[in-house]
Amino acid sequence: MSIFFNSIPPIRMRDPLADMLGAAPNGIMSYSYSDCVKLAGHSCPTVAGIYLMLQKGLKELYGDDLPERGNIRVSMSGRLGEGVVGVMANVASFITGATDNSGFHGLNGAFDRRNLLSYEADIVGDIALKRCDNGKKVTLSYNPKIIPSDPKMASWMQMILSGNSDSKLKQQFQSAWQERVRLILTDYANHPELVTLTSEDSLELP
Repeated sequence: MSIFFNSIPPIRMRDPLADMLGAAPNGIMSYSYSDCVKLAGHSCPTVAGIYLMLQKGLKELYGDDLPERGNIRVSMSGRLGEGVVGVMANVASFITGATDNSGFHGLNGAFDRRNLLSYEADIVGDIALKRCDNGKKVTLSYNPKIIPSDPKMASWMQMILSGNSDSKLKQQFQSAWQERVRLILTDYANHPELVTLTSEDSLELP
């Protein structure tokens, strides 16, 4: 594990289903960046970006209250199968509990996690989060291009993928790759151009 993973603040959620079934005390669970890395199988600017967007978006929607897992709609602007959309959606689903039609079907009409995740949404941004109880919505965009990567990274990657590298070069690549991820999650986390958001209040329930 990269040394900075555990320094990233976790996202705390309250899951009413977990509470009812005794999976966690009061249904409160923490989701760390390290958890998301395990889900995705890698640590990269995309995983870091969706983690930051969820962190900031949920804070905007709930303030100091714990976000309620399973009661949040997630809308992705991209198409499933396109670019990194699936990776971002998987992390968003993991943390919020929202799924398309493959999730938990609920108990006696409650706790249904299906149809809370959608793609190709008509939004100006990468992802939108919407509370199911009051309709409050936040749309977020992510721009990692403001954090430059090591100019040697592309050639290092090509050498590694083609089998023309040694352990020293591989370590250099890994160090440079994770350093950029670290900068995204720490030094640049609150940079005004990295994650931008717009929020709106609505009386219209989804």
